[in-house]
Amino acid sequence: MKLLSVRELTLYIKDIMENDRLLTNLWVKGELSNFKRASSGHMYFTLKDGYSCIRSVMFSSRARTLVFKPEDGMSVRVRGYVSLYERDGNYQLYVQEMEPDGVGALYLAFEQLKEKLSREGIFDARHKQRLPLLPGCIGIVTSPTGAVIRDMVNIIGRRWPGVKIVLVPVAVQGNAAPGEVAEGLRKLNKLGGVDIIIAGRGGGSLEELWAFNTEIVARAIFASRIPVVSAVGHETDYTIADMVADLRAPTPSAAAEMVVPVKKETDRYISTQQDRLRRALDDYLTRCRVRLDRYCQSPVFRRPADRITGTRKMHLDFLNRRLEDIIKNNINRHKGNLATIAGRLNALSPLSTLVRGYSICVSEETGEVLKNASDARPGDGVKVRLHRGTLLCHIEKTLPESDL
Repeated sequence: MKLLSVRELTLYIKDIMENDRLLTNLWVKGELSNFKRASSGHMYFTLKDGYSCIRSVMFSSRARTLVFKPEDGMSVRVRGYVSLYERDGNYQLYVQEMEPDGVGALYLAFEQLKEKLSREGIFDARHKQRLPLLPGCIGIVTSPTGAVIRDMVNIIGRRWPGVKIVLVPVAVQGNAAPGEVAEGLRKLNKLGGVDIIIAGRGGGSLEELWAFNTEIVARAIFASRIPVVSAVGHETDYTIADMVADLRAPTPSAAAEMVVPVKKETDRYISTQQDRLRRALDDYLTRCRVRLDRYCQSPVFRRPADRITGTRKMHLDFLNRRLEDIIKNNINRHKGNLATIAGRLNALSPLSTLVRGYSICVSEETGEVLKNASDARPGDGVKVRLHRGTLLCHIEKTLPESDL
């Protein structure tokens, strides 16, 4: 019996797996679990059913082709091959294709992106821009060949001759289409002078229209400072671009009709409005003349001097009465202020205290007011001022405060 190293055994098992007809190309159905997307773009997950599970990996080169977003719990069908990961000695499934089980991948991707953008409010009516009434320059993002661009140019030229059209040629289907359409929208915004943009293409299958269901195109439409009209496919086709655009046209030809009016009809409308305005102005001037004639016949205009003199006299009388009222009010206010000040002065005057029975004692010799008994000596003469009259007194004796 041959003795094998671990590496030899691992490589032997790996070789068996990689040369087995079933294991090298098989479809497996299961539920995604432990799903992780690495910064490199590789996707690592476990594929399981009610009984077993198998570790799986999908490298970035394959993962980039997915139109939907895999998530834990999603039932999928995958195609790939089984091999052994030498370092860990574990077998795993190397996935090359993945599709949702029971629903189309494109339909699922459409619903996922629709829900995501709806949560962000990108579809809200408050973001919609109004289309200009008479655009001077129309930008078109579509294929440069085919009936779509010819029909739009013919319709626009017939309805509004002389309008400028700027075409940004792009691929409208295939892997390059989403990026080209988004870049075309950005170019027209940078160009300047463009009043409105039509972005669209003719009818086709869901796969052929898919560029207008991608996130890059949706965000380019939302970011446009110029109003965008989406015109994708037929009337029954409805795309993410239609939901984001400022206006949806059922077809490219309908979009051409919606962005410009018919010049003859517009000229007729302007002419009609001019006639209406002219008649309204004539009627207004006639009414003004009638009123002016009526005013000229009134007494006011026949004897304007008396009217002016009477008005001025009334105004002067009013001013005189107002001046008298102001003077009276000022006098009364000043009287009140004087009475208040006099009352305060009387309250602060030392003579006002004499009414209540107090007196003021003044030395005859110095004329100073005596505040304390010690300020006078026996034999001194003093004047005692009462409320009414003055007493001349001689001091016989002084007593300290404690002897009172």
